[in-house]
Amino acid sequence: MGKRVVLAYSGGLDTSVAVRWMIEEWGVEVVCVLVNVGQDADSSESFEDIRSRALAAGAIECVVVDARAEMANEFCASAIAANARYEGKYPLVSALSRPVIVRHLVDQARKFNATAVAHGCTGKGNDQVRFEVGTHALAPDLEVLAPARNWGMTRADSVDYAKKWDIPIKATKEKIYSIDENLWGRAIECGAMEDPWAAPPEEPFTLTNVREGSPVELVLSFNQGVPVAIDGVDMALEDLIKVLNDRAGSTGFGRIDMVENRRVGIKSREVYECPAALAIIGAHSDLEDLVLERDVHHEKARLETRWAELVYDGMWFSPLKEALDAFISETQRHVTGDVRLRFEAPGLMRIVGRRSAKALYDYGLATYDEADTFRHADSEGYVKIFGLGVKTWAARQGAKNATPPKS
Repeated sequence: MGKRVVLAYSGGLDTSVAVRWMIEEWGVEVVCVLVNVGQDADSSESFEDIRSRALAAGAIECVVVDARAEMANEFCASAIAANARYEGKYPLVSALSRPVIVRHLVDQARKFNATAVAHGCTGKGNDQVRFEVGTHALAPDLEVLAPARNWGMTRADSVDYAKKWDIPIKATKEKIYSIDENLWGRAIECGAMEDPWAAPPEEPFTLTNVREGSPVELVLSFNQGVPVAIDGVDMALEDLIKVLNDRAGSTGFGRIDMVENRRVGIKSREVYECPAALAIIGAHSDLEDLVLERDVHHEKARLETRWAELVYDGMWFSPLKEALDAFISETQRHVTGDVRLRFEAPGLMRIVGRRSAKALYDYGLATYDEADTFRHADSEGYVKIFGLGVKTWAARQGAKNATPPKS
């Protein structure tokens, strides 16, 4: 028996070719691990079909793991709490699923007595970092192999290779999109997407096709930072995300078209559709405006950027990310309440209301009508003391811009 390798298998072009290529070039046995993180939402083929493809490519086994609840309750929930959007836009669709897959990849490597794990990532992408750093964090003794970094084939070459070995792939040379899908959304790459000036074609979109022209309004309820209900109907988080993907996406909401800074130093044009992710993060952030104390709120906003960067960079299993999780978790104790969202075609979302029993908003303090309970006279002394340092500086050292220049 040769060396045994456990491959993170998606069923797509690269991982299907990787099975046969590693067998032929490296003489290894390949066990495929197909982790269901929600990519079956709009799939035209079953997981059994995908498993059969792995076996047709030469794998000795293909294990299918249902990790949808794990993806939602641990990984998506953490991203919601952190309002996580890399570079203020991308809600970490692929980045969130990679540590889920890595966890099961390592688990299956132990079960099959493998000495290495493998992935189908190229040398210029982010996922190679996520798979390899994550694996090293959980199992530093395992070797990590990356066949797509070694074989030197273009995607068109890979299509030819699959045909040579009778691997039943769906990709073609004419229809060459690379799509990564999970519960949190879809990432679409390649083809016309690689020209940042070209408008994305409609063909690869599935979640954000306009199906409802009239406004869609709903109430999203949170309990300690986790969305738990839509319009008063309690749901498991994985189900809530699916419902919201459908309802928000039906108005065309949820597309992102951005130039993104990859971890490896490349700028790339990335297109995503993630209606539920953007809607939930928008609502959650708005609810935090209502319930978080000012200094906590400001510090959390500062750390959210770092949290998103860590996860984007593959540092889910890292001490800094763990420490930030502890802080963020503490901030969520009072993030309980409702947010009313309105979606309008084409692709617009507005937050039109929010409420919480834990709200720090006080009508009596905020209003300007006769219900005003704010003691306006107290502000005089406060403003004087607040500005005392600047006043002293201006009197003793002078402000350069205090006197307008003569014309």
